[in-house]
Amino acid sequence: MMQLEFPYGFDGRDRTAETSEEEHIRDLIEQVLFTNPGERVNRPEFGAGVLQLVFGAATPEAAATAEFMIRGALQQYLGQRISVEEITAEAVEAAIEITIVYRILRSDSLSTTTFRLGEGI
Repeated sequence: MMQLEFPYGFDGRDRTAETSEEEHIRDLIEQVLFTNPGERVNRPEFGAGVLQLVFGAATPEAAATAEFMIRGALQQYLGQRISVEEITAEAVEAAIEITIVYRILRSDSLSTTTFRLGEGI
């Protein structure tokens, strides 16, 4: 199965760039996290909207809210591809660091990815 690279681009042969299943799923997680509901015309409910948290204080409460929003969005949009094992959202200075541990259902492999919101956004 062909997995398209995100963001969309071309490879050295001027063809659509492909990626591994693990990288593709990480890209899908990134799209879910950083898309705000209402941003996509044909899927207005899509997205976790965690970028909204950047404008608030980096507090333990904001981190707990992020965990709740992320778990719900990932189960809704990627539940047929991954099983979320653990989500931690931590307030670190002026940023929120989100770490997601998930299992890719097709290969039964465990993966971890981390995103940092706040600084430099």
